[in-house]
Amino acid sequence: MNKMFQVNGMKCVHCKANVENAVKAIIGVASAEVNLEAKSLMVDFDEALVAIDNIKAAVDNAGYEFVG
Repeated sequence: MNKMFQVNGMKCVHCKANVENAVKAIIGVASAEVNLEAKSLMVDFDEALVAIDNIKAAVDNAGYEFVG
């Protein structure tokens, strides 16, 4: 499943990498791509293995605000 989420607090390529790496570390996530200008995160994941709450927790734990 591909789903886009809004994430606040990302301002630079370092922030982009932090969010992408945190989400990619979740088992069942195939890819994660941040668009800094749109403040968005596109995630390709297996919905049988990954709940949206897992993605939210990864983003929040990386220090950013998961809006949804």
